[in-house]
Amino acid sequence: MPNANEDKSSEEKSSEDRPSALSQVQHRAVSELLRVSPVADDLARRFRIAGFSLSLVGGSVRDALLGRLGNDLDFTTDARPQDVLKIVRPWADAVWEVGIAFGTVGCHKNGHVDGTDQTFQIEITTFRSESYDRTSRKPEVAYGDSIEEDLVRRDFTVNAMAVSLPEKTFIDPHGGLRDLAERVLRTPGTPEASFSDDPLRMMRAARFAAQLDFEVAPEVVTAMKAMAERIDIVSAERVRDELNKLVLSAHPRKGLTLLVETGLADRVLPELPALRLERDEHHRHKDVYEHTLIVLEQAMALEEDGPDLTLRLAALLHDIGKPRTRRFEKDGRVSFHHHEVVGAKMTKKRLTALKYSNDMVKDVSRLVELHLRFHGYGTGDWTDSAVRRYVRDAGPLLSLLHKLTRSDCTTRNRRKAAALSRAYDGLEERIAQLQEQEELDAIRPDLDGNEIMKILDIAPGPVVGGAYTFLLEMRLEHGPLGHDRAVEALLEWWRGRREESAEKSQGS
Repeated sequence: MPNANEDKSSEEKSSEDRPSALSQVQHRAVSELLRVSPVADDLARRFRIAGFSLSLVGGSVRDALLGRLGNDLDFTTDARPQDVLKIVRPWADAVWEVGIAFGTVGCHKNGHVDGTDQTFQIEITTFRSESYDRTSRKPEVAYGDSIEEDLVRRDFTVNAMAVSLPEKTFIDPHGGLRDLAERVLRTPGTPEASFSDDPLRMMRAARFAAQLDFEVAPEVVTAMKAMAERIDIVSAERVRDELNKLVLSAHPRKGLTLLVETGLADRVLPELPALRLERDEHHRHKDVYEHTLIVLEQAMALEEDGPDLTLRLAALLHDIGKPRTRRFEKDGRVSFHHHEVVGAKMTKKRLTALKYSNDMVKDVSRLVELHLRFHGYGTGDWTDSAVRRYVRDAGPLLSLLHKLTRSDCTTRNRRKAAALSRAYDGLEERIAQLQEQEELDAIRPDLDGNEIMKILDIAPGPVVGGAYTFLLEMRLEHGPLGHDRAVEALLEWWRGRREESAEKSQGS
């Protein structure tokens, strides 16, 4: 008599044999929550003694279910901020009140977990609801009295789950566990209501899609397209912070594509969607927009010490000058002459508008300006002076410029790509050789300002600066001169300058 299992299809057997996606995430959550229990449960008991509830919430629950819960823990409670402070101050190793106006108390706690001493960064937020009016840039906060009221105001269902402590009761009124298993982003209520309350959630949808590699539900995308202009009321700093998290994620293409397709990028980073209309001068790519995303991904592959915001922003913005410099040549080709110079100015303007630091604006703009410099290297016949100037102009950004320049090669012609790679290998080798012979990282004239003033017997002033610049150019052109040759060159320059001045006086 045949075995009953033989009558089942292979698909049915496979379904029975493997655990469901839900059971997998639940199993991971149990392991993660048990790991942090010594700290979380201790804190929860203190809240209970004081007459309040405490629940792990939001991203912490989501990450526990994904098996990636770190030591940053988010909690929610019915206790008001002043009550929270009374509970945590005797318990925590440090407490801060930076977010207390929005109902959040922060602290850190040292604990012995898994046989090691660890530090936990903790935020405890009172049950709340927050919304924007039509013109405000800041949310209006109102405290609530129930966990359900708190969860419904969360941005996405995967962030609208909680685990009450210390009993570890799972609270999921909006199907976040299901959406997490399906890897989809939905809002607890209607997306229109959610985005009206806080328009930044539209950018958070793109950011979470990039960070988690999740899909965004169609109705959420539709609402993002319809409400994109609402992002205008959000402060530049908040937009910048979300953009940073997106760009630094594991899948930035996914988030950036969503920003472009929904029209949000037109309002926060309009230079990016503008690239879709262009083709590069060699017609190697579908468009400059696609080329830019490839360059970003290739730059990411060259990162050595984790995500680098300066490099990624430079990769994202390196060609934004092309739309303004596009020219149709008589031979049918398209050119973008000096797009790197125009792009550097545009980069500075955009990053400044987004409230990036002066250093970040300067560094990213400089990389954009320099990203084509290598292509003058051609067949590798640069002089030593040209190599020195390349290093001098890049300064501390040289390693990032190496990565950006290599990433900018996206041709599908393998022979051409290999030739470009070899040429850049050759340039890096020459830089290394010169660095062994000279102090390329800090190129200076052979004489400093004090020596110049002493030799020429002059006081501080513009002439000293002119002499310094002259000697620096000599250093770049010829390499180290040595003290005696530098003095000789300086005196010759000084004589020429005085003779020129005398001729001008006689002429007048």
